[in-house]
Amino acid sequence: MPDELFLKNRALTLLAALRQQLLQPGLCARHRRRAQDFSRECILTFPVLMLFLLQKSLKSLQARLHEFFWQWAGAAGAPAVTVGALTHARAKLLPGAFIELNQTVLATVYGPQYGAWARRWRGHRLVGIDSSVLRLPESAGLRAHFGVMPCRNQHGDNESYPQGRASVLYDLLNELALDAHLDAGNRPETELALEHLPAVQPGDLILTDRGYRGWGWFAAVRQRGAHFVCRCPRCSFTAAEELFARNEAGVSVIVSLPAPKPERARARAQGWPLELCVRLITLRLSTGELEVLATSLLEEAAYPTESFGEVYGWRWGQETYYARLKGRLDLEHCSGQSVAAVVQDFRALVLLSNIESVVIGPAQAQLRAHGTVSGRAQPEQVNRAVSLHALKSRMIELLASQTPLEQVLDELTEWFAHNPVSVRRGRQVPRRKFSPARSYHYQRRVRKIVF
Repeated sequence: MPDELFLKNRALTLLAALRQQLLQPGLCARHRRRAQDFSRECILTFPVLMLFLLQKSLKSLQARLHEFFWQWAGAAGAPAVTVGALTHARAKLLPGAFIELNQTVLATVYGPQYGAWARRWRGHRLVGIDSSVLRLPESAGLRAHFGVMPCRNQHGDNESYPQGRASVLYDLLNELALDAHLDAGNRPETELALEHLPAVQPGDLILTDRGYRGWGWFAAVRQRGAHFVCRCPRCSFTAAEELFARNEAGVSVIVSLPAPKPERARARAQGWPLELCVRLITLRLSTGELEVLATSLLEEAAYPTESFGEVYGWRWGQETYYARLKGRLDLEHCSGQSVAAVVQDFRALVLLSNIESVVIGPAQAQLRAHGTVSGRAQPEQVNRAVSLHALKSRMIELLASQTPLEQVLDELTEWFAHNPVSVRRGRQVPRRKFSPARSYHYQRRVRKIVF
């Protein structure tokens, strides 16, 4: 089956499943706060509220409500819904509804019908774990739940704001969030990483940055039956420090790491071995800097040393994922000031991004095929700002209308394929530190946001 047709069938299967699931009474019953919630006939029913939250916007809530119901019922028959009614309705909703719908996305991509087509590296699913802090709206409830970040200058503390920490287990090749948590801003990212492990499958290869190195993390990953590739800082393991001092690229050595004394009691309690065999690999970055990676993939023949530069480079996909959530979709611009509203927005955007990764599949296949035939020097890919905006604007037609799914998907695919961006491989853009004033100017006036 050609890639485009296969990816189109996968997207149609997913959208049909989501349409059906949204209307199932069981979904509402499992994710409402009280048994009587959403039991009366009203305008903001459970499916309507879910769709509204999936179309998160930066506009005022009242303006967004008018637009949503004009699209839902037409300008003549659109009901008048107030922001107060929305606040009362969303207080009845548990964010687990978005998690369950996200599981439907993952079951479609990795299930028996389409799982063999999911992208892998040498048989491994490449997944990344990383976290990012979020500046949250000002409210007493958010301060108490998530904690605060003080702002200091030469005169001492002058203000503070609520801060959360998002942590995501992310499939780097298929661009899907497998598991996501939003917790207090001062929560260590390594603790959140351990909470992702139940969503990790045996054979997965987990890519992490320097903040996740440590014997306990390596042991926990191996107990799960997964593998790791972790970037080591200079002050980590003795063997890694020796490789930094050696300053030679292309080295691969296998070392035995004994459990540190503080970890031994925990290792015995968890049933972990007291020694781990780890392979250390050195790479030379384009900047001339030496990088040391620690991995549990020990076999040189199956996993050549020179292949790890490309593998670890894919971890950048997680950084661009956070850039879409916090930049294009403006995750930090929450639609409410309660803990429930903030968590709902977070879960809704994770689901929206996953749906988008599946829906753009046919257009991506078209662009790849066109580049192969035309011999373009710079391949093209879907413009994610365009695709996210289009998906949000057509959400009602996709998930809650009588319009044939294939018709809507074909229209979206044509839209995506006619507005691509070029992939300039090997382009190096130097990272510069901007002043607070210039950063503020960029955030307010320059960056592109999906309304």
